[in-house]
Amino acid sequence: MEKLEEQIQILDFPDLGDERGNLVVVEGGQAIPFDIKRIFYIYGSDTEVVRGSHANLRSEFVMINVSGTSKVKVDNGHEQRILELNRPRMGLYLKSMVWKEMYDFSPDSVLLVLSNEHYDPNEYIRDYKTYLEMVGK
Repeated sequence: MEKLEEQIQILDFPDLGDERGNLVVVEGGQAIPFDIKRIFYIYGSDTEVVRGSHANLRSEFVMINVSGTSKVKVDNGHEQRILELNRPRMGLYLKSMVWKEMYDFSPDSVLLVLSNEHYDPNEYIRDYKTYLEMVGK
């Protein structure tokens, strides 16, 4: 069983801006460890909302709070960790089979998510008990 620290990684994207403002470039296969096939973003949530609450069989993700802040609880069935996404240059890379819950969204939060897979509802594990059985807990 991989340790959680081997299944997640904090990415720090370079700021290529100048006196005109900030510019962050995120390229698939370079700054992102996969080719990007899907992009979505979450906004308009508040501190009480919990998004995610699932794991994926194949999908990997990079989460970037391009505005505001949010928290992400990651769980591999053996370890849990809570990370705060609070800088637009910070990305959270999650390998497949990591349970994730996003919450505590600031009013201005825009959470951008990049994935290596197109959406397929059949690869989602939405029941935590089933997830724990699958990871041998």
